Amino acid sequence: MARTTGTMTELLRAALLAAPSLNAIEKATGVRRQTLAWFMRGEQVSIHLASADALADYFDIVCTMPAAPKPKPKPTTPKRKRG
Repeated sequence: MARTTGTMTELLRAALLAAPSLNAIEKATGVRRQTLAWFMRGEQVSIHLASADALADYFDIVCTMPAAPKPKPKPTTPKRKRG
């Protein structure tokens, strides 16, 4: 896939819309064709994680964890003179 960012839902829907055959996807992944069609059209807003994993594997969609953000340094305040 050319697109590299977006939510998993967006990526899977785009891949399904571009796919030539839901039957082939069903045979390769085990995810029911009807589930694929409903999800693709937005009639079903979510799918099981196992189905998403199978589809991501089929479409070569890779999820990566971002690097942990570096802690921000504490702001320093100028010391006030007492007196």
